[in-house]
Amino acid sequence: MRILVVGSGAREHALCWALKASPLCDALICAPGNAGIAKLAECRPVAATDLDGLLALARAEHIDFVVVGPEAPLVAGLVDHLEAHGIRCFGPTRAAAELEGSKGFTKDLCAKYGVPSGSYLRTTDADAAKAEIRRRGAPVVVKADGLAAGKGVVVAHDLDEALGAVDAMMLDRRFGDAGIEIVIEEFLAGEEVSFFALVDGTTAVPLASAQDHKAVGDGDTGPNTGGMGAYSPAPALTPALEREVMERIIRPSLAGMAAEGKPFKGVLFAGLMLTDKGPQLIEYNVRFGDPECEVLLRRLKSDLLPALVAARDGTLDRIALDWHDEAALGVVMAAEGYPETPRKGTAIGGLDAAATAAPTVEVFHAGTAHRDGQLVADGGRVLVVTALGSTVGEAQARAYRAVDAVRWPEGFCRRDIGWRAVARERTGGH
Repeated sequence: MRILVVGSGAREHALCWALKASPLCDALICAPGNAGIAKLAECRPVAATDLDGLLALARAEHIDFVVVGPEAPLVAGLVDHLEAHGIRCFGPTRAAAELEGSKGFTKDLCAKYGVPSGSYLRTTDADAAKAEIRRRGAPVVVKADGLAAGKGVVVAHDLDEALGAVDAMMLDRRFGDAGIEIVIEEFLAGEEVSFFALVDGTTAVPLASAQDHKAVGDGDTGPNTGGMGAYSPAPALTPALEREVMERIIRPSLAGMAAEGKPFKGVLFAGLMLTDKGPQLIEYNVRFGDPECEVLLRRLKSDLLPALVAARDGTLDRIALDWHDEAALGVVMAAEGYPETPRKGTAIGGLDAAATAAPTVEVFHAGTAHRDGQLVADGGRVLVVTALGSTVGEAQARAYRAVDAVRWPEGFCRRDIGWRAVARERTGGH
């Protein structure tokens, strides 16, 4: 098959890395890609949201199958656009992608079909939002309804912070049109995990669990980011809890989407809070998480490509996935100033040394470019350094050994990725 991967981040680098290994893959093209992806695939300068440009590229390259990485083109209807012209795609339709495109839509779906999730108010009125915040008290969660690159959520620990978030979203339009409508939501206490399932409209095949680290600083301090690192599996999500998530959250959501005339195909990414009342849904994403994708694919033993094709074709009931027993851990290296104004254009060296600094290391590029023969930072999150280990602790030690071999003074990372799992390992799981 001739494969086109859409996107330019470390998630897409990991997808290309996995798809390239498939014996079914004859040619691999990525649009627009990045400097790391260019070593695996032919990169073409077509933006992920250029629907007509991607259609033209797919036709010119006789593409058999398109794998869409990021959420923006899915919400914009890329899958509908390509499928209408006979090009097979992995990913949800525009209607089904509303699960990520509108947080209010997802909350309404949960309420209608009995999916456990926090209580909420959905509103386009700033005064109503502030009244709801005062009624609930802090802590409280304020979310922009639309896409905000993972940054449109404020977990406010006092009323002033929550009220300020309403002003920033609705009056200052910090997230543009994404903040025209906002959701005020119950604060859920517990441990957060990411759960992924491949879905073909009716059948859902669970993938592995992972845990992301959203806050920019060690000890979960500072503003939320798109994710500073992840590991898989997440020991907090036991096999019994995984069964409960499938029965109470994933399957009712898929049945609800089908009943609404918006059957979901692709990968469903549930952000979950493990509360004292059981798992509750925080939100859905309609694509692989980033950086979770990088650690999931490091652990996947099966060929990824037939599984993605089966999700599109409605034949997932014939697919069984095998996973490596080892844990995987990934550390995001970000540019100085991230998540506000990352510094671009700084030179990065030492990647060959990083790749050999410890066993099982694989470095995925998130925001890199080649300029004047040099690898430079070209985004906020720039590299994701991954490693496998017999325990999360071993994977962590290997990943940080590789991080320390990277020569990039203007880069930074969290030094505690995987801390919850490592602490559990040290205390025997308690």
